[in-house]
Amino acid sequence: MRVTGPRARGTLSPGRFTVSHELDEQSEVGELFIRSLIRSQLRLALVVAGGFGAIVLGVLLLVLFFPGSYGVTVWTVPLPWLLLGLGIYPVLLACAGLYNRAAARNERRFRELVSEPER
Repeated sequence: MRVTGPRARGTLSPGRFTVSHELDEQSEVGELFIRSLIRSQLRLALVVAGGFGAIVLGVLLLVLFFPGSYGVTVWTVPLPWLLLGLGIYPVLLACAGLYNRAAARNERRFRELVSEPER
């Protein structure tokens, strides 16, 4: 009787490890890669949150430095209220979309780094 099957991948030489092997073994190198991913995601979150905070602070400074803006009304609603109530949400959605796309890119790069090359 003869058993056949798909060709098995060759095993790695004892001195050569891949990133995925390092992650599986929870070695120092694997931990370094994980910390790198976490650091890049944290940096991205801080940049996006800082940018959004700067925009909100800009609206606040606009209201503080131009108190006459309270006199401007649109449909009987003061302009600062419209900026805070309606103007911030599109900015918030844009920041969330940019963050989501950049976080997915970071994770995709990490997966490409971890994936073993095809032979």
